[in-house]
Formats: sequence, structure tokens, C-alpha cells
Amino acid sequence: MSGFIVYLPIVLVFVLYFAGVPIVYSLLGSTFFYFMFIDTTSPMDLILQKVLTSSQSFSLLAIPFFVMAGSIMNYSGISEKMMEFAEVLTGHMRGGLAQVNVLLSMLMGGCSGSANADAAMQSKMLVPQMEERGYSRAFSAAITAASSAATPVIPPGVNLIVYALLASCSLGRVFAAGYVPGILMSLSLMIAVAIISKKRNYQPSRTKRASIGEIGRQALISFWGLAFPFAIILGMRIGLFTPSEGGAVAVLYTIVIGKFIYKKLSFREHFIPIMKETISGSASVVMIMVSASVFGYYLTWQGIPQMVTRALTSLTTNVYVMLLLCNVILLIMGMFLEGGAALMIIAPLLVPVVTSMGVDPVHFGMICIVNIMLGGLTPPFGSMMFTTCGITNCKISDFLRECWAFMLALFVVLILITVFPALSLVVPNLIYGA
Repeated sequence: MSGFIVYLPIVLVFVLYFAGVPIVYSLLGSTFFYFMFIDTTSPMDLILQKVLTSSQSFSLLAIPFFVMAGSIMNYSGISEKMMEFAEVLTGHMRGGLAQVNVLLSMLMGGCSGSANADAAMQSKMLVPQMEERGYSRAFSAAITAASSAATPVIPPGVNLIVYALLASCSLGRVFAAGYVPGILMSLSLMIAVAIISKKRNYQPSRTKRASIGEIGRQALISFWGLAFPFAIILGMRIGLFTPSEGGAVAVLYTIVIGKFIYKKLSFREHFIPIMKETISGSASVVMIMVSASVFGYYLTWQGIPQMVTRALTSLTTNVYVMLLLCNVILLIMGMFLEGGAALMIIAPLLVPVVTSMGVDPVHFGMICIVNIMLGGLTPPFGSMMFTTCGITNCKISDFLRECWAFMLALFVVLILITVFPALSLVVPNLIYGA
């Protein structure tokens, strides 16, 4: 079978999505349409079986476990302690609360693991305080959304887990690779905040720099949250547990810390909200993964990944030109699709292309995730943009006017990690070997 009709499901996905159909049903509907009406040689029982088997991967358990661990951290007081640590470190700087906002997102990468969760939490926690201290609402919303872009890049971000499953990479290496890009993203935003704050005379949130002793005391208080992502990676590295078991360990860890050390976790008060957040957060990701897996069956059935590989490699044999071309594709996809959905659709197509040219899939994973997070800040469907603007009642036009400088800072980091693979691979190579 040949001609345009073979590619109709791809067109149908975007038609349905832009018509307002959720991405899960757009992917499933397009796939079922193809096998029911276009290519009827494959039994429908086989497609339904693919739906079921793709949801029965043991590795998928890592997603609900880490989502639950992040939710428990927010209710157990760990997030508050980390915010206090962030303020001790950066509160003396120009634009102190904005700097706290950025640093907290970096620290929360090991807690929420989700850009939208981090953006929602800080929109409620920090934006009102920033407005009270003279920051404009648009600036506060913009830095909250931009800083949340670093959250899924730092382990154990959900997108890291998703990419590792899609690309058949070691989750431990993907987790370890996220540290340097995530820290660079946060540093670039802090530099942008410092420049803007100096121009606008935004004041520090502390009157003087914290002493070494004060920083040390606060670090001890916040230790349990700060140690969390490192403990998980170390446990996986020395073979104490698999990634999925690591998620279960993370849940147990956060319960113990919240209940017996910080003593803010109440099962009677917090159990239902935690379960609701875990189910809603996990269900959306897992459902998208299942639908993307079924859609991937159609792509493989028609050999479309191989066609994409041949088409792109025919354009250039230069690896850096190819990576820049992939960046353009990812940026466009990230502007129109939610981050997880864009990653699940585009990664299976592009990973074979770049690996055939000698690019490490872990390095390419960092490019994909940072790129898609940039898309979450841009219209027309930027998820972090809508999250922060919705909670803070900020106009989209005002948000975009303030956010462009932060997007430029993140774009510089994207170019750096694209051109210099060592930035992504230095930590996993140190931990796991080259």
C-alpha cells in the first residue's frame, strides 16, 4: 500500500488534536481508523492486545511511584524546608525572591519531577509574595514558568523516565545526565534575573548575606530533601534496587521523613489529596504512553521511522547540522503539543536517526527534554505558560513580554548542550563509566 493514504493517520492526529480532542484519543483514534478502514490485514484483536501489553510494563511503575513521592514531599513540609534553604543561599541577591524562585525549582527537580506541578506550586507559594514586595505580576509569572522548565531535567523527572523507556536507555544514566543541563538552565535564569533586577532595582529579600554557619544549619534542616535524588541514583548504581523499586523506596522515604522527622504529614488529612494527585498525574502520563505505543505500532508497521531516517540523513551527513535540524523539529513540536506527548511521538522517530550518526542516545535525550520544556513556555499551547497565567490571572501578552529574556537564556543552554555532548555525559560517565 502506498500513497498519501498511508500517512493519513499522522495527519488525522493533528487534525483531531487541534479540534480539541485529547492527545490520547487522537493517537488511539487515528491508529484504530488505519487498521479498521485502510489496512485490514492485521486483526483488530492484535491491536487491542497491543493496548493491553503496552500498559503492563514493570518499568512503568516508576512513574506513579515518583509522582506520589513528589506529592508527599509537598504535603510533608520538605518543600518548605527547601524553600528556606534556597532563600538562605540567594535571598541577599538583587531580585532575591526571583532568585529563590529559580533555585527552588532546581532543588524541587528531585521532588515534584514535573514542570507543571512545580509551576502550580510556586505560582501559589511565591508569586503573591513577589507581588507584595514590588515585582510585577507578569515578571513573577514569567520567572515561575521559566524556572519550572528545569524541574523535569533534574532527576527523577517524569520525562527522564519516559525518554529512557522510549529510547531503551539505562534510566540510571539518563537520570545522571540531567544534573549538568538542569543546573546550567537554572544558572542562566539566575543571570537573567540579576540583569533585569539591577535595571529595575528589585530589592533582595534578605538584608545581608547569610553566614557560613547559617547556611550549614539550614542545609542540615533541609538535608532530607536535598539528599533524596542522590540517594535514589546511588541505590540504582550499586544495585540496591531497580528504577521501579527505587520509586517505591522514594515513597517510603518521603513518608518516613514527613511523618517522623518533619512531623507534618497526616494520613487522615493528606491521604486522599495525595492519592488524587498521584492518580491524575500518573494516569495522564501512562495513558499517553500507551496511546503513543499503539501509534508507534502503526509507524513501525509502515516503516516510517526508517523513512524519516533516510530522508533526514539524505539532507546532511554532518552530525551538528542534524542535531540543529532536530532542534528545529522539536521546538515546533513543543510549541503545539504537551511536553510528554511531543516526546513520545517524536523521540521514536528521531532517536534512530541520530544514533545512526554516532550520537549517544542519552545526550540526545537531554536535547529533547530541554527543547520540549522551552516549547512549554511558548504559544499557542505552552503548558507552563497556561498553568502560571491561569493561577496568577496574568495576561498572556504581558507574560510573553516578560518571558522572552528567560527563553533566550534557556535557548543558549540548549545550544551549549547540543554542541558539547560532554555537558550531558560527564556525570553518567563518572558514575557508570564511558
